[in-house]
Amino acid sequence: MKYEVKDLDLATEGKKRIEWADQDMPVLREIRRRFEREKPLAGKRMAACLHITAETANLARTLTAGGADLVLCASNPLSTQDDVAAALVKDYGIPVFAVKGEDHETYYRHIHACLQHDPVVTMDDGADLISTLHKDYPEKCAQIYASMEETTTGVIRLRAMHKDGALKLPVFAVNDAHTKYLFDNRYGTGQSTVDGIIRATDILLAGKTVVVAGYGWCGRGVAMRMKGMGANVIVTEVDPLRALEAAMDGYWVMPMSRAAEVGDLFVTLTGDIHVIRQEHFEKMKDGAMIANSGHFNVEIDIPALEKMAVEKRTQVRPFVDEYRLPNGRKIFLLAEGRLINLAAAEGHPASVMDMSFATQALTTEYALQHKPAPGVYEVPREIEDYIARLKLAAMNIQIDELTEEQRKYLDSWEMGT
Repeated sequence: MKYEVKDLDLATEGKKRIEWADQDMPVLREIRRRFEREKPLAGKRMAACLHITAETANLARTLTAGGADLVLCASNPLSTQDDVAAALVKDYGIPVFAVKGEDHETYYRHIHACLQHDPVVTMDDGADLISTLHKDYPEKCAQIYASMEETTTGVIRLRAMHKDGALKLPVFAVNDAHTKYLFDNRYGTGQSTVDGIIRATDILLAGKTVVVAGYGWCGRGVAMRMKGMGANVIVTEVDPLRALEAAMDGYWVMPMSRAAEVGDLFVTLTGDIHVIRQEHFEKMKDGAMIANSGHFNVEIDIPALEKMAVEKRTQVRPFVDEYRLPNGRKIFLLAEGRLINLAAAEGHPASVMDMSFATQALTTEYALQHKPAPGVYEVPREIEDYIARLKLAAMNIQIDELTEEQRKYLDSWEMGT
């Protein structure tokens, strides 16, 4: 078995972490039990470019239980949990190509290693696997039954590819599933982003002015958690409806040009490039901290900050770099502008990833059964309802069911006031 991880001796701790997460992933466990019996993925070669975490490990265990011949690589250079990667190789026999802190060249070498596995099904978190497949292995696209995309940024890229006629395979937008974005993006990103920032900085959030760039589901989650920690929250947006919603949710809404003057901490969650740039750095107060919780490290214009700085001190704390500007002000960049919740913390809690990865597993099964044409597809509603019901049962929550009279009323049009 070929693999590349930091150190197999870390496997013992990694297995403990995987087993701990599994306790809080009852929906995925139930699916894994069925997959073990039915083997719906039997013999199918799979490549997955995901964050190599304990939660992902339990997804990998589920896919292989279903019969998949799986290889894994990291979807972000700083998101790998090295002990988990080691345990996947040593204890579960799953090839992994991922090392926390790997450079750009190594990152793409690992993606190529996964694609050289000749997968017929892929999973992505940011679309780097699929874009590399189209660029360097176009002849392999025809053999792909489907790909599953986990994150907002990846879905944006894939929809752009489809619009341009460049997408040569079917993709399911798992990120857009209600069982994903309503919970993972909001509650997972909200909690884990705050966790990563506190671990990196040890700051008290109460009383701080926190600027949240973007009020999508991830931005909503971070704003909500920051407010709950006692911070004064400002939201910046380009979408008028989202800006209006943020204002009605009780947040200050203003352009980044104004927010830059008053913010103590900035968090980007937009999926777009250079949301914070030179004109904003120039206005920031001494000691301002900047973090990114979007998938790629492009939301903060780091090259501009590097050019502006007269001095840079790396790792003044773990995951904190200090930039001193010509006027003596200091700006602190967290986790090199990469995903703060995975670079400086452990990512989303297992309980919320339970639903996201259950959606991944069941959508993979669905794709193999239906073999769709190239394009971007939504996750079928029946999969979402099934996962939601399993999660409710695991939480010991019961809900009502429609009576026959209520069903008839909803299906009819004759009865008015």
